[in-house]
Amino acid sequence: MDLILGVAGKDERIRAVYMNGSRTNPQAPRDIFQDYDIVYVVTETESFIRDEGWIDVFGPRLMLQEPEKNSQHFYFDEGIPDLSRNYGYLMLFADGNRIDLHVQTLEASRVEFMADKLTVLLLDKDHCLPEIPPATDIDYRVKPPSAIQFAVCCNEFWWCLQNVAKGIWRDELPYAKRMFDHYVRDMLDQMVSWRVGIEHDFEVSAGKLGKYFKQYLPAAHWEMYVNTYADGSYEHFWEAVDAACGLFRTLAGEVSAHFGFTYRYDEDQGMTLYLQAVRRLPQDAGEILPE
Repeated sequence: MDLILGVAGKDERIRAVYMNGSRTNPQAPRDIFQDYDIVYVVTETESFIRDEGWIDVFGPRLMLQEPEKNSQHFYFDEGIPDLSRNYGYLMLFADGNRIDLHVQTLEASRVEFMADKLTVLLLDKDHCLPEIPPATDIDYRVKPPSAIQFAVCCNEFWWCLQNVAKGIWRDELPYAKRMFDHYVRDMLDQMVSWRVGIEHDFEVSAGKLGKYFKQYLPAAHWEMYVNTYADGSYEHFWEAVDAACGLFRTLAGEVSAHFGFTYRYDEDQGMTLYLQAVRRLPQDAGEILPE
C-alpha cells in the first residue's frame, strides 16, 4: 500500500486514489490472495497508455492483462474502444501480490466513485472527489425475491434440465455440461442465495459466484450442494443431476414457505418423470415416454 500511494504521490498526473473490492469490505475474510483494486484519478490517460513502462515500478510481473486491449471490439474490426476516460492493468507479481489498477479521468471518476458503496478514498491532492460514507457491502447482499422472480427461477431450472438430459443421451458431453453448469446451476445458485438470505435476515452477501455458500448454508444443504458436481462420467453426471434436483426441491420448498409463494410441483414432477425416462432410455429407442 505504501508503494501504491508513493507512486501516486510523486506523479503529478495522478490527482487522487481510491480503492474498492474485498479489501474495503469489513465483512470479507482476510487472506493472502486479496487483490488491491485501485483507481488512479488522472489528468489524462494517453501518456500512461503510450509508455507502459511506468507500471514496472510495482515490481517484477508474472503476467499482465489489459481488459480494454482484450475486448472483442479491439480485435474484430468493430472500432477501437474509447481509452481516453479509463484504462486498466491487471497485474500478478512475482511475490504473489495482485493489483487491479485503473487510470481514470476525473470526469469518469465523478461517476464511478459514487457507484460502489465499497469505495474508500486513499488520497485526494486537490479535494476533487466528494466525501462518502464508510464502506459497506449493502449493495452486494442477497435481496429477497418477488413472487415472479421465484416462479421464473423455478421454471428456468426445471426447463433447462431437459437439455441436459438429451445432451447426455446423445453423448454430447460439452453441450450437456454447459447446460448443467451454466443455465441450470445459475438457477440453483439463485435459490441457494435466497435460502442464505433467509437464514441471515438478508444482511449478508453470498459472495461472487457463491464463494461464501459453504460459510452460510446449513451443513446438510452444503453437503447436498457439493454432490451436484461431477466428473466426465455419465453415471456420475446423472447422480449430480439427481442431487441438484433434490437440493433445489428442498430449497424452493423452504423459500416458498417463508414468503408464502406457490411452488409449482407439477413442473417438478413432470420434469422428474422425463429425466427418469431419458436416463433409462436405450440408444435405439423410438420414443421417449411410451404410453
